[in-house]
Amino acid sequence: QDCSRERPPASPHSQFYSLKSACSTPVTIPASPFMKKLGCGTGVNVYLMNRNGKQTHSPWAVKKINSKCAKKQTNIYQKRLSEEAKILKDLQHPNIVGFRAFTTAKDGSKCLAMEYGGEQSLNDLIEKRREEGLPAFPVATIEKVALHVARGLQYLHSEKKLLHGDMKSCNVVIKGDFESIKICDVGVSLRLDENMQVSNPDAYYIGTEPWKPKEALEEGLITDKADIFAYGLTLWEMMTLSVPHLEMLDTEGDEDDDDSFDEDDFDEDAYYERLGTRPPLDAATLGGAYQRMVELFCLCTEEDPRKRPSAAHIVHVLESNSQLDDKSNEVIVID
Repeated sequence: QDCSRERPPASPHSQFYSLKSACSTPVTIPASPFMKKLGCGTGVNVYLMNRNGKQTHSPWAVKKINSKCAKKQTNIYQKRLSEEAKILKDLQHPNIVGFRAFTTAKDGSKCLAMEYGGEQSLNDLIEKRREEGLPAFPVATIEKVALHVARGLQYLHSEKKLLHGDMKSCNVVIKGDFESIKICDVGVSLRLDENMQVSNPDAYYIGTEPWKPKEALEEGLITDKADIFAYGLTLWEMMTLSVPHLEMLDTEGDEDDDDSFDEDDFDEDAYYERLGTRPPLDAATLGGAYQRMVELFCLCTEEDPRKRPSAAHIVHVLESNSQLDDKSNEVIVID
């Protein structure tokens, strides 16, 4: 969840301390047991830090390396956390979680303090909805998430020339009843050049397997459109309440089963075959109100990245309520 930005510091020490805090006052981070755990990711835990003092002090989300990681892994995750702090400090957008501090906690661990974007990730809300037996999110909610996340991606791609590199519902945080929607976890972001291609030929697209586009799986050319593919699958998650390619495989033709995932029945070959492709979507069951989001999902998950829209185009279309695709005569076939 959590590769490389080329911004050489004056010295290792000045690099670290320049990131220490966005505030003028010293920052004290409590040890992990004294903070509420919000969630976890690859090698990290995220905690809620309530700040004492004035009522205007809003809480922070604090990301720390998991203390149970092996030393070799800890070094890798520490490097990613430092990189994320450098990247995040340079970002300022209403749809991206803000930087607050990069410092050392009382227990000696390095940690990244961020704006508290909301207690739940979009993935948490998807899982909760599925457990309650509810259908897809209301179309208005999906459209709101689609627009706000696209605005965040447009800022990253167009203004900051950065590929997020790990778009998925887990990396979208929600406050309240979708009052605010923010992208988080920029630790594996990659620099883009003027052609929207990853500028460092040695950079590796990390991502998360079910959301990876074909070009990442086949070590092809990575562009801003890799984020767009994963963005499309994030919308699919909201319409299906599922994980791309996973749950569809062992439930096909097995309607009597409950929602449990049986590892013995999992078809690994079929799963790997489907990675990087557009997962099936029952548009008929969703109904006509979802047509616009279904079309957006289809365009974003084209296997040819050149056929996917840019984040800027998505924002323009959603804000202006115009046609998603100029080719109005083209029929989109959904598996």
